[in-house]
Amino acid sequence: MSKAFTSHSPEETIEFGQTLGRQLRGGEIIAMVGPLGSGKTHLIKGIALGAGAEDRKVVNSPTFVLINQYQGRLDIYHIDAYRLDSVAEFEMLGFDDLCYPESVVVIEWADKVEAALAETHPIHIELCHAGPRTRTIHIRNTPDHLNVP
Repeated sequence: MSKAFTSHSPEETIEFGQTLGRQLRGGEIIAMVGPLGSGKTHLIKGIALGAGAEDRKVVNSPTFVLINQYQGRLDIYHIDAYRLDSVAEFEMLGFDDLCYPESVVVIEWADKVEAALAETHPIHIELCHAGPRTRTIHIRNTPDHLNVP
């Protein structure tokens, strides 16, 4: 199943993420792609808030540390694969250890590590520029429990 949502502002992107985050049950892997400035981090802020993280100010792209963790009703692991040079580097981060029933793993720049995700059947989210502040968010491979607007 594939759906698309149009966001007209960073705030709408965060709200959309909150809607997704509230519906997450744990055990989901979200593979996120999109060019620089397309709203990936804003969407993840919303997902973390929807999953119970208390402060969206602590949600930022882990470009240099590679993994951030946000505590809520679920453990949210936010991986930034932008600086990784190989799937082996991704696997050395301990990806498998982050995947458990009470966690959600969100991977920015997931196209760089696609080979490592093939058997995990992740939810795919692609963000695209549709104007100066407008973004189109395409979601595919959504589980039945996610009611995507």
